[in-house]
Amino acid sequence: MDDEVRQRIQASFDRQGLMTHLGARLSHVAEGSVHIELPYRPELTQQNGYFHAGATSAIADSAGGYAAFTLFPEDTSVLTVEYKINLLAPALGTHLEAVGTVLKPGRTLTVCRLDVYAYQDDQRKLVAAGQQTLIRVDARPEQ
Repeated sequence: MDDEVRQRIQASFDRQGLMTHLGARLSHVAEGSVHIELPYRPELTQQNGYFHAGATSAIADSAGGYAAFTLFPEDTSVLTVEYKINLLAPALGTHLEAVGTVLKPGRTLTVCRLDVYAYQDDQRKLVAAGQQTLIRVDARPEQ
């Protein structure tokens, strides 16, 4: 994969206020695949101490979006059209890892698979899985 594409993905990710607020970071960027890690913090939990579904879903959405974005031309951007996520188990651990993988690229719409894993004591557990549709749009000028 081209270094310019990686830099474009990182620059876009760095402009995302929510990912910054959550403390998420890109951990892997490849053609059609992006991983985002989210370290555990009490502020990211629900009442029982598990990662909140909102945080889990947010990193899944962004991982899929950036996986699709790796395949888009330089002068375009990406927006989520819809996504469905199933929460399979309580998300508890030292960190979460969202994996976005392109299933079907298209000229306008791209479909991605979303998987979120919780890590605890060197164990990896699938805690959420989903699918997402994204649309390629003309890039907006920097604000």
